[in-house]
Amino acid sequence: MTTANVFDTRPLSVITHSAFLTGRLLRTLWRMPTFLVIGLVQPVIWLLLFGQLFRSVVNLPGFAYGGGFLRFLTPGVVMMTALFASAWAGTTYLQDIDRGVMDRLLTSPASRSAMMYATMAYQAIQTVIQSLIIVVIALVAGARFPGGIAGVGVTVLAAVLLTLIFSALSNAVALLTRQQATLIAISQFTTLPLMFLSSAVMDLHLAPGWVGDVARYNPMEWAVVAARQAMLARTDWSTVWTHLGLLTAAVLVMGFLATRAFRTYRKAT
Repeated sequence: MTTANVFDTRPLSVITHSAFLTGRLLRTLWRMPTFLVIGLVQPVIWLLLFGQLFRSVVNLPGFAYGGGFLRFLTPGVVMMTALFASAWAGTTYLQDIDRGVMDRLLTSPASRSAMMYATMAYQAIQTVIQSLIIVVIALVAGARFPGGIAGVGVTVLAAVLLTLIFSALSNAVALLTRQQATLIAISQFTTLPLMFLSSAVMDLHLAPGWVGDVARYNPMEWAVVAARQAMLARTDWSTVWTHLGLLTAAVLVMGFLATRAFRTYRKAT
């Protein structure tokens, strides 16, 4: 093994190594799909239980979204699922560290960038699967989305971008702290406020003004707005692309921070 191989950052090598490492994680998911199924339990409850329980909310003065509460709720549930799942992405690194897998990878010719990209790609693929299942469940439950396939595509894309943001954050926390308890605490501290400080489950026209002000800087809200707008019959594509652009910028920033965290971890080992 040569130093050139270990630190090979050529695009083809990074892509190849990322594919192999992503395949390793997907094989684990294939052997144990329980995690994928468990991740869908809460979204199904939100759709089928809360979607029916709060369906009369659309009749409140100020509720500005037409088409029924289930149609309104579905993009929010998709983003909630992506947010909660990606917040735990760092556990993959923690497991690899505890089992000695990370040490073996660091002494292998595997590209260091690929090790980070693989975990994020794995989370993105999982998000695509879960998002499509949620949309299908919503359709079976009676929701209709005038935006059609394009709207569903934007919804999945927004969910993937949201996943990349918070999986990068989770990876960075895991690498810097190496503590499961710390990762759990930070995940709980960030996910719930971000969910409720957005229009995921309630029209912000019915919320206090300060909630709407905070939501404008919330990546969760960016994803929900992009998806919900794309689902409409008359989509305001400028709004969609603006919010997707904000999500993309956040992905680049968090990806950079996660890469720096990985370098810090390597220097400390």
